Amino acid sequence: MKIVDKIKNAENEGKLSYSFEYFPPKTDLGFANLVDRMGRMVQLEPQFISCTWGAGGSTHDRTLELCSTAQNQYGLETLMHLTCTNMERAKLDAALKAAKEAGIRNILALRGDPPRGHEYWTPVDSEFSHAIDLVRYIRQHYDDYFCIGVAGYPEGHIDCPDRVQDMTYLKEKVDAGADFIMTQLFYDTDVFIAWLRQCRERRIQVPIVPGIMPIPTYKNFRRMIHLCNVKVPDNIMNDLDAIKSDDEKVKKYGVRLAVAMIQRLHNEADICNFHISTLNLERSTRLILEALHLHKQQEIPSKTVPPPWTTPIHDPTRAELWDEFPNGRYGDSRSPAYGENTFSASQILPTSQATSKWGQPESTEDLTRLFVKYMRGKIDSLPWCEERLDTESETIRQRLIELNAAGHWTVSSQPAVNGVSSSDRIFGWGPKGGYVYQKAFIEFFISDQDIDGLLSRISRDPSITYYAINQKDDFRTNVADPEAQNAVTWGVFPCKEIIQPTIIERLSFQAWKDEAFGLWTEWEEQYPPGSKSQELLKQVRETYWLVNVVHNDYQKPDLLFNVMLS
Repeated sequence: MKIVDKIKNAENEGKLSYSFEYFPPKTDLGFANLVDRMGRMVQLEPQFISCTWGAGGSTHDRTLELCSTAQNQYGLETLMHLTCTNMERAKLDAALKAAKEAGIRNILALRGDPPRGHEYWTPVDSEFSHAIDLVRYIRQHYDDYFCIGVAGYPEGHIDCPDRVQDMTYLKEKVDAGADFIMTQLFYDTDVFIAWLRQCRERRIQVPIVPGIMPIPTYKNFRRMIHLCNVKVPDNIMNDLDAIKSDDEKVKKYGVRLAVAMIQRLHNEADICNFHISTLNLERSTRLILEALHLHKQQEIPSKTVPPPWTTPIHDPTRAELWDEFPNGRYGDSRSPAYGENTFSASQILPTSQATSKWGQPESTEDLTRLFVKYMRGKIDSLPWCEERLDTESETIRQRLIELNAAGHWTVSSQPAVNGVSSSDRIFGWGPKGGYVYQKAFIEFFISDQDIDGLLSRISRDPSITYYAINQKDDFRTNVADPEAQNAVTWGVFPCKEIIQPTIIERLSFQAWKDEAFGLWTEWEEQYPPGSKSQELLKQVRETYWLVNVVHNDYQKPDLLFNVMLS
């Protein structure tokens, strides 16, 4: 069935209707657990679900498998995202053919993200540079078989600062054959209502479905709004800043905010359809629907049938809750939520901004100086670090400066913490009355000339564990168990199980590797082909190692840095 018919039915009846967005997890266990989770979320009765599509077709197989499972196993109408940037015509043909064979009749036609700041980037196929090219192509070859949606940007597209021109592009996509518009996330309802009015004034009459994203954690929220260039009203930002150290409070606030946004848009703008970006989590989505009286509150069943494709990773009665608090890229790789909302929000600046902020490095010494400047707070971002160092990093800033000056270019780190109050101004997180702990760890790039000496040195300390990998997938570690999970952050709170939001493991480290080295590639593309800067960054990408080092004795906070700098 075409979902535009469901969308129009809700509008005609004036009742609230909702749908869910999922993304293909990066790991096999994450994917299996998402299929299990979708089976539970079917009981929430969404009108349809959508599944995202990785840049250049990178998630082609998993996107199609997820859509097919939802469509054929769970009976859900499915909207498959499809991007055309970095996609050859043959790949698009294969994706559309596979979708049709699977019974999928709904496509969200997107441009997709070219390498950010793409002045020196060349598309794979010049026939497909914008979403309108994909809309026209689908209509030309499949006529009216597919229902086609396109993206709308209430705050304007990040690559089109001219709001009038952006509206013109949207009108052209609709005129080319789009059946409905689905918007990017936003948090300012005034902006959306004004934009909706402008759409109607421009005679864009197709249904418009707002994208609603419940706030996951404070850090991930900041990454998302940074990536999408979303403006957040001051009152919302102030509210979140006051509770940012307590993930549970942030989630509850996010639920209340989503409910308020939906109610206002329904009452004041006659919006009836909402697309909830679940981030592959279920609790916030369920709570939003219950608050809107769209789903009756239900007790989680005391017994559930274990999924056949894997051993249950936690008590099945708590299947909704076990991975509610992913934290950075160091969440549990078995979680369906591991991936898109954990470490894919890094963003290369547009070319002009990149060169003005990071200059034109021509030697590894230049790169060392850049990393040191970031550690000193003289520049506010790097390709792997969207914002300035966290407050807790102030306690190890000088040691980080020394490490980077020695050629260990750090992209993530944390100090050791031994039983600090959960209300502590610097290290505290979680509910009041608890205590938090951390193991010191550092993640960094190091040259192939220095890797052997470093690993030999740190291997002398039995409390240190490490993972190291290069772009060619050469892998080294002193962790014997390939499935070992090392909790490096945990908290003990009244009337709660121990919470472990930060985990370092082989699987997640290897999953992160492609993104980490991919950012070197994107940085390369800020400079003309053959330039010294471009050649340098290419050489670094091809010869450096990504290393993660943990000191497991959290009662001795200086040992990791002492060993690294010895």
